[in-house]
Amino acid sequence: MALTLFWSKRADKKFDRICAYLESEWGEKVTTAFVKKVYEFLDILVEFPGIGSLENKEKNIRGFVIVKQITIFYKRKGNKIILLNFFDNRQHPIKKQLK
Repeated sequence: MALTLFWSKRADKKFDRICAYLESEWGEKVTTAFVKKVYEFLDILVEFPGIGSLENKEKNIRGFVIVKQITIFYKRKGNKIILLNFFDNRQHPIKKQLK
């Protein structure tokens, strides 16, 4: 059973910022490859929501490394999956903001 996917405002903004950075620093080819990886992962995620590692047991937040620099955080709530954040793994872990 496929679940419905929702993007939080934070995830949407971070994704846009990452894409803008990749476009300006690395070009269209790298940006397109990143976007493709994200959407391929999201296609799998709606079918298999337990694919990521459990990052916060109390809040049922899971994480998955999209590329070595970026982890996506999400949680399942009923029949939907909510994307919470895209996190640059090179930052200090306290900045993850798992809410």
